[in-house]
Order: sequence, then C-alpha cells, then structure tokens
Amino acid sequence: MTKTVLVLGARGRFGLAAARAFAAAGWRVIGQMRPDAVPPSVPGIEWRGIALQDTAALLAAAAGTSVVVHALNPTTYSNAAWQAESAPMLTAAIGLCRTLGATLMLPGNVYNFGRDMPALLREDTPQHAHTVKGQVRMALEQQLSASGVRAVVIRAGDFFGSGRGSWFDLVLTKQLAKGRFTYPGQGEVPTAWAYLPDLARTFVAVAERADALAPFEVLHFAGYSLTAQHWLEAQTPVAMAQGWLAPGAALKRAGLPWTILRLASPFVPAWAALVEMRYLWQTPHALANARLTALIGAEPHTPLPQAVAAALADLGLLAPATEPPSVQ
Repeated sequence: MTKTVLVLGARGRFGLAAARAFAAAGWRVIGQMRPDAVPPSVPGIEWRGIALQDTAALLAAAAGTSVVVHALNPTTYSNAAWQAESAPMLTAAIGLCRTLGATLMLPGNVYNFGRDMPALLREDTPQHAHTVKGQVRMALEQQLSASGVRAVVIRAGDFFGSGRGSWFDLVLTKQLAKGRFTYPGQGEVPTAWAYLPDLARTFVAVAERADALAPFEVLHFAGYSLTAQHWLEAQTPVAMAQGWLAPGAALKRAGLPWTILRLASPFVPAWAALVEMRYLWQTPHALANARLTALIGAEPHTPLPQAVAAALADLGLLAPATEPPSVQ
C-alpha cells in the first residue's frame, strides 16, 4: 500500500526538496501551497492550493496521510515575523496531525544552542538561546513535545542547494562568476551545512522508520562541517572550468560588511536579524548524528564538490549535470 505524505509549504525551498524526495521514494505526495501560488511542474506531486487556516479542506485533501512535513516559513526573516507567525503555523500543523493520526516532521536548526554552544552538538546538548530566533525555535520544540502528537525534529545546519534563499547563493557564490568569493565569517571557524537533497532523503528514511521512534524525537543531521577553505577548494575548480578565472588565478576573497549592516539594522529589520545571528560565523559547531545513523544507517551524503556543482546548476549558473550527483 502506498504511503501518503502531506508537505505543508511544498512550494518553498525545503518543502519542494522534501516533496521530490518522497515522490522519488514511491510515496503519494500531497503538496500544500497558498491558494494563489503557481505549482511547479514536478512529477509525482499532487498540488493543493489550500490556505493553512482552511482546516476542513486540508483534512479532506490529506485523507489517509501518515506523515506531515512542516516546511512552512514566516513571510520574512525578521524577528517580528518569526515571533508573530511561527507558533500559529505549528499549532495548525499539530491540529492536522492530531486529526489525521499522522507523524509530524519538523526541520530544526542550531539557533537553540546560543553563542556558548560547544563545538559538537548532540541532541541532549543544553540549549541556551540568546537570540529572538533561537528562543522562538526553543518554544516551538517545547510546544511540539507537549502537543501529544507523534513528532520528530531533524536538526541541521545552514541549507544550500535546491534553489535560492540561503547564505550560499545570497553571499558565498553571488559574485563567483566574477572570480570573487565572499565569506561572512572567520576563515578557520567550521560551521554546519546541509545540502537540501541529502536532508530531504533523510526525512524520507526517518519517515519510513517512524514506528521505531519515541512519541517525540530529536535527531541531528550532520551534513558538512566547513571552513572558508573548504568552500574555496570546492568552488575553485568550478570557477576555472567555467572560465571565470584566468589560468593560474585564484578566487578573490571578500568579507561581509558587518559594520554597515549593524549601522543600518535599526532601519532594516531583516539586516538586524542577520546581525543578531553573526555569532554562528564566529563559533565553531558541528552536529553529531549517531542517533540518526543508528535509526537509518549511513546518512545520505553527496561529496561536497558534486553538491556545490549541483547547487550552482540549480541557480542557473551551470548547465545541469547529465547524471545526478553520486551519493555515498
């Protein structure tokens, strides 16, 4: 019998990656999106333009669903939007799962741990969020744990791949075609990253073993732990192959103008939110995935050079590969 998953926010970046991964694994996929959104042409996804607040219509569309993926995001990256929108969206998702008897899956991040986080983050690492977004994330996980629905949070680092909207395309590779690499942090500090197709396949693997989970579970997706040098080494061959670098030349490295962002932050809420999260670029961190691999086996992992090339192709900077990246 085909399993059914409802992806809330399937038109978004992670939502679409998750929907594709579940469809590729043979699941029936119902993709929820805003009523006015235009669905992309993706095989295997049944698109439903239904508002999250239209509970009756969503329940009718999702009859038989065993897993709900919460891939909804606030309308902007500002702290105000996160504070106003995050809890109501999760409340709606919890209500759907309670009626459907479904397992709720939520992508998490490292904001919960705060600036004093240790270099290796485990599921039981104490959480001391000092930012607005970190405190919102902590509250969401507490709300989910207390809800009584079966739920799993899969925590990961910064996203890249499968489209636009992350540090990868907005900063790191924005001027790559001009031979320039921009890095917001200190070069030697490793930070956690997640290639979205790998993370999406992990959601599928966990969903297929949902019966083995505790009623509320938190798992860590390791992904990559990368410094500026790792990124340079992965991007340089691409830039050379595309003719963006002269023979023998190296990528020019630039930093982010944090001072300008900080000075303008009182007038630009999104910049204020970015400045508040600067500590992530100054604090070494990686995610320990022993609990995840004990459940699903080896974590889906695309070698970084292939993931970078595929992510750049997703941005339209390269021709798509003739074959999908190999996965170890």
